Amino acid sequence: MGGVSLYRDEAVVLRTQKLGEADRIVTLLTRYQGKVRAVAKGVRRTTSRFGARLEPFSHVDLQLYEGRSLDTVTQAETLTPYGRRLGADYGRYTTGTAMLETADRLVFAEKEPAVQQFLLLVGGLRELVAAEHDAGMVLDAFVLRSLAVAGYAPSFDACARCGEAGPHRAFSVATGGALCAGCRVPGAATPAPETLGLLGALLTGDWAAADASGDRPRRESSGLVAAFLQWHLERSLRSLPLVERG
Repeated sequence: MGGVSLYRDEAVVLRTQKLGEADRIVTLLTRYQGKVRAVAKGVRRTTSRFGARLEPFSHVDLQLYEGRSLDTVTQAETLTPYGRRLGADYGRYTTGTAMLETADRLVFAEKEPAVQQFLLLVGGLRELVAAEHDAGMVLDAFVLRSLAVAGYAPSFDACARCGEAGPHRAFSVATGGALCAGCRVPGAATPAPETLGLLGALLTGDWAAADASGDRPRRESSGLVAAFLQWHLERSLRSLPLVERG
């Protein structure tokens, strides 16, 4: 018989569920292995060595061994306790929950590398905790970038159909973004020009432009981001209605 296959990785805990009387199944987004589901044995006991380290939002360094269906966590060390910091702010906590759910949904397959999605999630949580920008915009920026990494990058300037340079007034979630007058489809939205500018700034990380935006562009951009995400996931996020918008 071969030896136990151990590996070490860095991860963010996306969600947990109870298993038996004392164990949990933790769903992790790891740096190198992608999405991993693993058993954390005994973590629900008060004497557990690392129970508190395996809660949602925790950024951890883990050692695991591979199993047939689920891996098993054997060591866990906290790198950044994002959950502890977000727990004191309900608005940012619910925003962070939507980020975790987005990452969970967009990384479909298990054990397939998703380094960019992992780095986006860690960076997004770091921005959220720093509280230097509006929480809703941090979420929208994270969602837009995650969609782009997953291959669903929307167009906010050039026409999504013919490529004609913008800016354009029409926007269609189903078509992939901005549309010129010739390509406009029935039901296309007509957001304010400032809204498309804000969406572009969030996608590229232009926080100076994003922070200078007004209330209407922020409201419109949040609605379009949510619709775009729902279109590609084919269902809405359960956590999104809980997110407080300014």
